[in-house]
Amino acid sequence: MLDKIRKQFSYFFNKPTHIASLAVLRIAFGSIMLVSTVRFILKGWVTAFYIKPQFHFTFYGFDWVKAPGVIGIWVLFTLLALSAILIIIGLSYRLAITAFFLCFTYVELIDKTTYLNHYYFVSVIAFLLMLVPAHRYFSVDTWRKPSLSVTHVPGWAINIFKLQLVLVYFFAGISKITYDWLIAAMPLKIWLPACSNLPIIGGLITQNWVAYVFSWIGMLFDLLIGFFLLSNKTRRPAYLMVIIFHVVTGWFFKIGMFPYIMIFVTTVFFSAETHLKIIGFFKKLFFITPQVGESQRTFQPTKNISSLISVVLILHFTLQLLLPFRYLLYPGELYWTEEGYRFSWRVMLMEKGGTAFFHVKDPATGRQSEIINSQYLTQFQEAQMATQPDMILQYAHFLAHEYEKKGIKNPIITTNSYVTLNGSGTQLYIDSTVNLATQQETFGHKKWILPFHKKY
Repeated sequence: MLDKIRKQFSYFFNKPTHIASLAVLRIAFGSIMLVSTVRFILKGWVTAFYIKPQFHFTFYGFDWVKAPGVIGIWVLFTLLALSAILIIIGLSYRLAITAFFLCFTYVELIDKTTYLNHYYFVSVIAFLLMLVPAHRYFSVDTWRKPSLSVTHVPGWAINIFKLQLVLVYFFAGISKITYDWLIAAMPLKIWLPACSNLPIIGGLITQNWVAYVFSWIGMLFDLLIGFFLLSNKTRRPAYLMVIIFHVVTGWFFKIGMFPYIMIFVTTVFFSAETHLKIIGFFKKLFFITPQVGESQRTFQPTKNISSLISVVLILHFTLQLLLPFRYLLYPGELYWTEEGYRFSWRVMLMEKGGTAFFHVKDPATGRQSEIINSQYLTQFQEAQMATQPDMILQYAHFLAHEYEKKGIKNPIITTNSYVTLNGSGTQLYIDSTVNLATQQETFGHKKWILPFHKKY
């Protein structure tokens, strides 16, 4: 039995597979990233999220990642757009995909108020694309240097993307198997009525039963779709469901480019024959003469490179399997404390809002005053900070530093924070007696987060 599993595993990752699938993935990823980058710039978000704020919320362990100033930010986004173009056409691919990964991830790390699951997903896919020879077919690189051209790659070069997508969908489904999502139909009971102005179906989606149907369909879709995409028999109807599901969710909930990123990248599940037809279409479109009698050439990295890639992939997928479960290490309601929440493929699972009032007290005089958050934070930053404990702590440290510069030694920073989660009603969030300036960020549980009391 074990020998059979080993052989199937080896077949899945080592069987020579036509590289057309990888070339189409490269073009699809580059194209959607170019559109996303241009859209981000045109909507003014570069200025709103990275230039206008005077303070940025960094990820724990990445305090060294700083906004590089106005010119630096625009250089980063220019490099993102240029590298996306180079990825699409396959010119200086290795340099382009590395530059894209580094620039995109750097921008992502500047301020965690902008964290989204699909930004993390983009970084992951870009990282995996750095490990594969996606430029060795239908690219400018092979046109300039024909010796680079190959027709086949080891199966792992394509199947790692399938595995990554299966994990993303599967963990998104697992995270929906909760009382809130399936029994209380939260937060869809809150979100769907907001779409009541839609033509024809607007009145229908205000019905309670619709929220339950959407919740159960969403859970089953995420849980099973990856496996249906792997099967030759169910792949086409499954991909049709991918299109319908993501278009509908994008239409209802206005979640930006995420639905289209998933639609584009999921094409990797199709057979090499399908991808060859897609490339044939591009060749006709751009009047490229098809190559006749293409001889098979299989890409094989050197033994040292192959061993290094194997180690990197084992570490990567081990992390992908473990990170979604790290929330089990923490007490309390996950969506209340958000300890172990990020980087776990938890998509659209909570409606959370709140307000945080901060106070600074001079221990020498006993004088206390309320802080006007808008003096330091943008409206978006303030809204995100008010419901996320690690950001509340980081902001308190920032305030302590600011008031130390004003001459107050060891200022006491406290907060009165009120939060509502999935229609639970407003509750006190943070222990208002705790001096947050003396609390340190760690991977441990934050004991000053007050317990959540479910009211539905």
